[in-house]
Amino acid sequence: MNARTNILARLRAAPAGVPVPAPDVAAWHAAAGDMDSATRIERFRANIAAAHAEVHDTDIDSWPALLCGIAAQKGVRKLLVGKDAPEAAALAARAGGDLQLVRYEKPASEWRSEFFDDIDAALTPARSALADTGSLILWPDARAPRLMSLVPPLHFVLLDAASIHTDLYAAMTAERWADAMPTNALVISGPSKTADIQQTLAYGAHGPREVIVLLIGGAQA
Repeated sequence: MNARTNILARLRAAPAGVPVPAPDVAAWHAAAGDMDSATRIERFRANIAAAHAEVHDTDIDSWPALLCGIAAQKGVRKLLVGKDAPEAAALAARAGGDLQLVRYEKPASEWRSEFFDDIDAALTPARSALADTGSLILWPDARAPRLMSLVPPLHFVLLDAASIHTDLYAAMTAERWADAMPTNALVISGPSKTADIQQTLAYGAHGPREVIVLLIGGAQA
């Protein structure tokens, strides 16, 4: 009997272990309690700001003008928007002057040079957000692919304050993620960052250097 056979025989002869019951995740979160709306908004605001993202309060009618003003301050010339996305239509009515809207209408491989070299910023809507980590949840689709939130150096995110959840479990259950999910669900906590062995932070290494959240309804909570 060789060593391999001996080891396998001992493993097969070992007594079966007792199954460990799965933890009651729902009960744990119920016992931990939930935050009220105002607390969720303020916790989200504080946590994402701590991750070097900007948060600007606005409303459903004013956000296009706010975005255009911020874009002008930051020297944004070309802003990428989703193909046929509702927010693109709302912004098109306000955009003008030095700000050019570019719609994501073809695969990145067909306009790679312009996409990577000439697009200054992108605008995507957030599905929701998490208060306990200050994170944004994006569900990319054909209208607003994953590359929109990855390639441009500045990422504008449109977020409804009513969609801020306490934590990831609350978001998954309230939005019924188990029923249908995209190929790629994103949880974004501030700009892209990395650090060397001395833990010197560098922003924009593998994604946007800046994340700017346009928070709709946050000031009224």
